Amino acid sequence: MSLFFSVIPVAEAIRILTSAAAPGGTEEIPLGEGLHRVLSADVPSDTDIPGFTRSVVDGYGVRAADTTGAGDAVPSMLRWMGTVPMGGVPDRAVAPGECLYVPTGAVLPDGADAVVMVEHTEQARDLVLIRRPVAKGENVLARGEDYPRGGMVLPKGRRLRPQDLGVLAAAGRSRILVFRQPRVGIISTGNELVPVTAFPSASQVRDVNSSLCAGFLQEHGCVPRCFGIVKDEQGLLRAALDRALFECDAVLVSGGSSKDARDHCASAIAERGEVLAHGIALQPGKPTILGQVQGKPVIGLPGHPASAYIVLRALVRPLIGVMAGGLPPERRVGAHLAENIPSPKGREDWVRVRLEGDLARPVFGKSGLLNTLAASDGVVVVPAEREGMEAGEVVEVILW
Repeated sequence: MSLFFSVIPVAEAIRILTSAAAPGGTEEIPLGEGLHRVLSADVPSDTDIPGFTRSVVDGYGVRAADTTGAGDAVPSMLRWMGTVPMGGVPDRAVAPGECLYVPTGAVLPDGADAVVMVEHTEQARDLVLIRRPVAKGENVLARGEDYPRGGMVLPKGRRLRPQDLGVLAAAGRSRILVFRQPRVGIISTGNELVPVTAFPSASQVRDVNSSLCAGFLQEHGCVPRCFGIVKDEQGLLRAALDRALFECDAVLVSGGSSKDARDHCASAIAERGEVLAHGIALQPGKPTILGQVQGKPVIGLPGHPASAYIVLRALVRPLIGVMAGGLPPERRVGAHLAENIPSPKGREDWVRVRLEGDLARPVFGKSGLLNTLAASDGVVVVPAEREGMEAGEVVEVILW
C-alpha cells in the first residue's frame, strides 16, 4: 500500500490504466445491429460500386462532342432513339447525332459519355434540342467510381454511423465483425447511500453515481452491470468485487477512493491483485485508485458525482478506447474565457464551463454539487504547468 496518495500526473495515470487493459474479443453480428459498434477487421467491397456506369440526373445520354457550342440561340439537335428502362439494359448504343432518355440511376448506354439534364433540353417528336453543352463524364457516375471491387470500404477501428451501415449494405455485408462491447461492473459504496427509489432521511443520499456511470458507459459503447449498494464493510466489498470481476471486463467502485478509515477499496484490490496508483494530480478527482485484479482494471472513483464524472472523462474514457477497439475523437470548440480561472501549479484542473456564444464561462462549485454538471456544456483543462488562465484567453472546450 505504499502508493497510497502518491500523486502521479494524469498522463502517467492514463498510461498505467490503459496498459492494464487488453482489447476485447470479437464477434459477428447482423448489419442491422451495427450502429455505434467498432469494426474489428477491414471491410473490402465484394463488387464494383456502382456495378455499372449510370446517370445521376434525369436527362439524355449523349456523346459530349455532339453538344459542343450548344446554346439557347443555336441548340444542338439530336435524334431521340428511345428510353433506357430503370432496372433494364439499353437495347441499343448511342451513335453520333443520337441520344437516349436516361432516368436517374439508369444504365448509361454504350456510345454515350455524358448526360444532359432534361431542364436544358426540349423534345419535339423524334428530335431533342440541346441548349447547353456538357463535358465528357458530366452527370455520370462511372462503374467502380464509388468503391472498386476489392478496395477498402471501411477500416478496422471504425465506429459505425448510420451512413456507414449504408456503405456496408452496398458492399454486400449482411453480417459484420466487430469488437465485443466491454462489460463494466459498477459498485456503489457507502453507509449513507440509499436506492433512487427510496426517500432519503436526514443522513442519507440517493445513489447518483450508479446511474451516472451507467449512462457514461452506454454512451461509450460499453455494457454496464450494476451490482448495487455495498455498505462500508470489507467483507461485503470483497464479495461484490469478486462477483463483478467474474462477470465483467473492468470494474468501477464508486465512493471507494477517499483517504478515510472506512475506505476498503484499496485493501480489497491489494488482497486480490495490485494497486497501481492511489492519487492523481487531477482536480477534481485526486483520490482516484487505479488497480488490476485477475488481469482486469479496477478503478476506485470519488464519491462526489462531479469528481466521478471528471475521472470518467479523463481516465476511464481512454481505457474504454483500448478495450472497445477505439472511440471517436472528442468534440472540441474554441472560445474566449469569460473569467479568470485560478489554479495551483502541479495539478491538472478540469474546470466546467458554460458556452455563451463565443465565451466560455466557468461554472465554479464544490465537487459535491450536481448543478455544476447539469449547467455546464463541457470543460476547459488547465495544464499542470500553468498557474491558471486569464479572462479573454482563447481556450479549447471539451464538450460533454
